[in-house]
Amino acid sequence: MPAITGQQYIERIDALQTYISIDGEVVTGKVSEHPAFKGVMQSQAKLFDLQHDDKLQDSMTYVSPTSNQRVGMSFLQVTTAEDLVKRRHAARQWALSNHGFMGRSPDYMNTTLMALASAAEYLKDKANCFPDHLLKFYEYARENDLTMTHTFIEPQVNRRRFYYEDEDVIIAAKIVDKTSQGLVIKGARLLATQGGITDELLVLSTNGFDKEKGFGFSIPSNTKGLKFLCRQSFVGGESTYDYPLSARFEEMDAIVVFDHVIVPWERVFYYENNEVANNFMNISGFQAYSLHQVLSRQIAKTEFVLGVVQSIVDTINIGEYQHVQQKVVDIIVALETMKAFLLKSELEAKRDDFGFIRPDQPTLQVAIHVFPKVYPTFTEIIQLLGASGLMSIPSEKAFAADNGDLEHYLQSFKDGGEDRVKKFRLAWDLTMSTFGTRQTLYERFFFGDPVRLAGLLYQSYNREQYIQRVEDFLKNDDE
Repeated sequence: MPAITGQQYIERIDALQTYISIDGEVVTGKVSEHPAFKGVMQSQAKLFDLQHDDKLQDSMTYVSPTSNQRVGMSFLQVTTAEDLVKRRHAARQWALSNHGFMGRSPDYMNTTLMALASAAEYLKDKANCFPDHLLKFYEYARENDLTMTHTFIEPQVNRRRFYYEDEDVIIAAKIVDKTSQGLVIKGARLLATQGGITDELLVLSTNGFDKEKGFGFSIPSNTKGLKFLCRQSFVGGESTYDYPLSARFEEMDAIVVFDHVIVPWERVFYYENNEVANNFMNISGFQAYSLHQVLSRQIAKTEFVLGVVQSIVDTINIGEYQHVQQKVVDIIVALETMKAFLLKSELEAKRDDFGFIRPDQPTLQVAIHVFPKVYPTFTEIIQLLGASGLMSIPSEKAFAADNGDLEHYLQSFKDGGEDRVKKFRLAWDLTMSTFGTRQTLYERFFFGDPVRLAGLLYQSYNREQYIQRVEDFLKNDDE
């Protein structure tokens, strides 16, 4: 099956009957009809339908090297600089469809898998590693247009730098047995965004010292013993007037529980090899390729935020004030900065040790260091400009029963009451609802702890040439 349609996606996920628990109840029937998942699954379905738009087919898909059928562009391995541009255009098109609010749209994990497959040679001839399994799964995912979620981290039990879990009390997922069928996994992992509404769960562990916790594999979401325990839904309701964002784009987050889950050997990429578990993600192009996709999404999101802010300014006619202009300009500066990072990463792309072209990683590391800092300021700007307008937001039901008071007294310089409130409800859902505050937290920690990311940038950024310039300058002064 080549690139799928939205209906095929929904039917396939419904057919899985994955174990999903939310608010203490196991989801039965079609998950696509459950209030917590209906909106986001419909939004995700639209992404797949874009692949079949005659005007977009060449930018959203490419011809598979094995099946000769059209497959999703986010699976494309990068052999030329032009391939990076193709990937950017496809990522942007999907991001524009959801305005950057779906952080785990399928292209993120497709990109992750592509990056790992492009570095599969690293696993060759290493103990307990199976590069052919990884390459076969990559091809299978590409040819069937699979959707994936993932878990990268362990539950927050004890965040000391060195913490050894009690062997008799298993919390973090680990290998508890190896059978002729495969690895047996027991324990839990975090934090599967879109958990339960994807075909597969990709698990990559980078535990530094416990070989039983170092593994990489992918399994179907409905694998026996696999459970997705969801947080409370942040969908405020079905009304897109009252909840314009959460009703459409609320991606669920879930704890993943492995209750003696058997991972078939053909789905195991590596296990019980600390060197590989700790280094494969860094050695592969995961960070560079995935951040290239992430930045495309964040740019689309920043553009949308700018549109919301300017709509507020225009609606209540506050554009003449310089402090208002400054706030809008702050968003413009952030937007243009992120766009520059993305283009620079492509201009300075280089061929890696495996023969593929990677976008410039230091540039993208700087970008992911900047965005988590500026995004919370977007929320603050909207709150400061919207002020009491973010409180005066009657519901769609209230306007339906209105005798004219709401329409009259909530009018603005530019809009009638209902239209004005519609804009302010959007701003509220973006910044003050449970959905909006989750978005802020999500962007703060999207790629990990900002302090740790700063440390990685400090350690990896090449500064020798700049030190040498200083040394040469001082040397010349002495002469």
